[in-house]
Amino acid sequence: MTHSIFAPASIGNVSVGFDILGMAVKPVDGTLLGDVVSIEAASENTLSVVGAFANKLPSDPKENIVWQCIELFDKYLVEASHTVQTVKLTLDKKMPVGSGLGSSACSVVAALHALNVFYKKPFNDMLMLTMMGEMEAKISGSLHYDNVAPCFLGGLQLMLPSTVNVTRTLPGFSDYYYIMAYPGIEVSTRAAREVLPTSYSRADVVTFGQNLAAFVDACHRQDAEQAFAKFNDVVAEPYRSHLLPGFDNARKELLSMGSVAVGISGSGPTLFAICNDAVKAEQQAQWLKEHYVQNELGFVHVCRLDEQGAIELSDASAS
Repeated sequence: MTHSIFAPASIGNVSVGFDILGMAVKPVDGTLLGDVVSIEAASENTLSVVGAFANKLPSDPKENIVWQCIELFDKYLVEASHTVQTVKLTLDKKMPVGSGLGSSACSVVAALHALNVFYKKPFNDMLMLTMMGEMEAKISGSLHYDNVAPCFLGGLQLMLPSTVNVTRTLPGFSDYYYIMAYPGIEVSTRAAREVLPTSYSRADVVTFGQNLAAFVDACHRQDAEQAFAKFNDVVAEPYRSHLLPGFDNARKELLSMGSVAVGISGSGPTLFAICNDAVKAEQQAQWLKEHYVQNELGFVHVCRLDEQGAIELSDASAS
């Protein structure tokens, strides 16, 4: 029997929550914006990579993060005294690498969730998140859950300073549209982190705390006006915006067209704009296609909050 797991795209940082806020998103037109990993029993461990962005990954399967997920999962199985089986995994790489949409998190979450489903879920969600964080850290160079948590669990996730419960679901703004625009170029997460300063002023620290606290409070009260009034990233965006050609101009234009906020998704180059009107959202998407997308690899999707996270697909929807 074959199981196919889909893991959705996510917005890391969500502007006001550097490394501690993440949100899963899904296109309103039903496009699978994320990765799919299929698993079945086999005589030996194998990994095949297909999909639009398969050529962006290492040609040697053992250098792929999905292969390393098999090795990690097997280690946990042995430690838990479970019998290890050999499997065939197929990664359908639908997500562009270095896009700021949680591409590596999609592969990690889909692979590990697929393995857990194959073994009839021997590990709980928190242990799965621990594994996912470990794999994500191998790629980005630091441990942060703001992509893997929403990708796995769905919704808007707030990371906690705990090794037991690493995240908490916040009430998101599900009636808003999130316009995601990937220009078609890559920005390395490691490179994007290297441009950040090693220390911040007291004023920036206070502003960061106020903005995040105001946003979390607004989420619980479903006060969108407060949530997006001071939706400013003082930690990363001022130092990363130059890595995104046309970002500053796009932000000005999108705000004038009716967006309540515009930010960098993760480490970029994808930007996201937030709007509460379907017509305006489509108008902004069209503007981004014409003025922000740089090549044929780029795309724009009007999305909503994805509250499901990683899910098992039926045979019909897995293609």
